[in-house]
Amino acid sequence: MGKNLTKRSEDYSKWYNELVIKADLAENSAVRGCMVIKPYGYAIWEKMQAELDRMFKETGHENAYFPLFVPKSLFEAEEKNAEGFAKECAVVTHYRLKTDPEDSSKLIVDPNAKLEEELIVRPTSEAIIWNTYRGWIQSYRDLPLLINQWANVVRWEMRTRLFLRTAEFLWQEGHTAHATKKEALAEAEQMNDIYAEFAENFLAVPVIKGIKTESERFAGADETYCIEALMQDGKALQAGTSHFLGQNFAKAFDVKFTTNEGKQEYVWATSWGVSTRLMGALIMTHSDDQGLVLPPNLAPFQVVIVPIYKGQEQLEAISQVANEIVSDLKLHGVTVKYDNRDTHKPGWKFNEYELKGVPLRIGIGPKDLEKRTVELARRDTLTKEFIAKDNVVEKIVDLLKEIQDNLYKKAKDYRDTHITEVNDFKTFKEMLDTKGGFISAHWDGTIATEDKIKELTKATIRCIPMSSTQEAGTCVFSGAKSKRRVLFAKAY
Repeated sequence: MGKNLTKRSEDYSKWYNELVIKADLAENSAVRGCMVIKPYGYAIWEKMQAELDRMFKETGHENAYFPLFVPKSLFEAEEKNAEGFAKECAVVTHYRLKTDPEDSSKLIVDPNAKLEEELIVRPTSEAIIWNTYRGWIQSYRDLPLLINQWANVVRWEMRTRLFLRTAEFLWQEGHTAHATKKEALAEAEQMNDIYAEFAENFLAVPVIKGIKTESERFAGADETYCIEALMQDGKALQAGTSHFLGQNFAKAFDVKFTTNEGKQEYVWATSWGVSTRLMGALIMTHSDDQGLVLPPNLAPFQVVIVPIYKGQEQLEAISQVANEIVSDLKLHGVTVKYDNRDTHKPGWKFNEYELKGVPLRIGIGPKDLEKRTVELARRDTLTKEFIAKDNVVEKIVDLLKEIQDNLYKKAKDYRDTHITEVNDFKTFKEMLDTKGGFISAHWDGTIATEDKIKELTKATIRCIPMSSTQEAGTCVFSGAKSKRRVLFAKAY
């Protein structure tokens, strides 16, 4: 399997696209802007799903499923939300096709099958869910309502890129209802914390927790919390968001509850989500010119064993040792694959698993049998060593943790050295063009300044960091007074 990957330093975008395809993660489909997620890529997504689902359920959330279609009148009910997504909506207007009277081999839309009300293919599910919640919530006893759904959504993007921005993508979206503002705010913050914990401990992707500015908020939210990551090319990527929706959707859909004192009040709401965009974050945070690099927690299999042999007799002897190692590793909770295919040479297999980012590779040949050793290769450092066969399981269990920690540390070191404090606009532009990464700078709090900086540099305010403290200063662009620094960056 020849890699022939474009080097990251030559063309980062091309490297990324080639890697997604050559590592068998996904490919473009016959539908413009939509992708096919291949089994290897989907196996990684399933691991993400499983871990997030566990974390959601541990915090009291339940899964449900809501319709793909949203009646236009419901979609319009919360004005800011409708306006925010209007340009990205796919709309169903008819429900039937018929044979073209002029060409029986073709189908055309049946003009007599026009829907009485047009249907929006969900770009997000707040409208259909809050219309449903009106029937589910009557009393304080029905609260809090903590629901999540795993689903697909459609946003008609003009410029698409596999995983990072596609017309259809997979995600989870949580939608919760609460009796008080305090509870809803706590929920929104809790879910953002969960996303941060997941990204750092599972994906080995360091993130900055923050709050979005008013212009970058989710449409229909009073506050948007986020986690922001930094890719190896110095661009930021929004890895997850959690929204405090106030009572906006409750009022739009008339969702009230009777309090303990017998009063009628509107409920308070949150929504939160992460998507297959996390696959892009994973690839761009860790991978190299040899291909994918996967954190052990996410790898479909953490170890692959490749036999090196001539003839059936050698293969049988190697297989006996390999199968013992497989059994022992499985007992220790390690996912392992023994690749004894005779259709490809060992060198081809080594190349394939390096490209696919398998954390550890074991090679076993006739000489290893004699010495009772195996060759162990690490994907993260591309180093090899010989290990006594009797110690290999213990060594692998330790190494998997070490690799997970090492990938996080490497990414965090890069991120931390690419946060630059600047105090004037000339330096701001220079740092953005030469170093990239996050620019920590004072901002006067106005949308006008935010828009002008974006227009001049293509950098946006990624977040107001949760960890930032008030610090008097002057805006990097306008010179007006500022209360704290925010993080700017060019972003995906």
